[in-house]
Amino acid sequence: MASDAVLEFSDDNFSSEVLAADGAVLVDFWAPWCGPCRQIAPMIDELAEENPSLKIGKVNIDDNPGVASQYGISSIPTILIFKGGEITDSFLGVRPKASLQEALDSASS
Repeated sequence: MASDAVLEFSDDNFSSEVLAADGAVLVDFWAPWCGPCRQIAPMIDELAEENPSLKIGKVNIDDNPGVASQYGISSIPTILIFKGGEITDSFLGVRPKASLQEALDSASS
């Protein structure tokens, strides 16, 4: 079960929730059938709980193919960090939590 701190981004709300956000936003592109995606889910939950001032959320690529297509997501998990509507960092596959935190810190400063 995802943490309450992790938001659900969709084709419908991506522009307002992510692209129009004031600060840094971490977006985890995932799917329920993806083993590595399920493997990193607890880490995404921890990042959301440890960074309450930042937006951290997920896009289920099966339910939201528009956003996934817009950003050329062909492999999951893919994590993109946005600031001011622009991608500031991207990660493909499973990454250490520390490297994601470092990217968030960098985008937030």
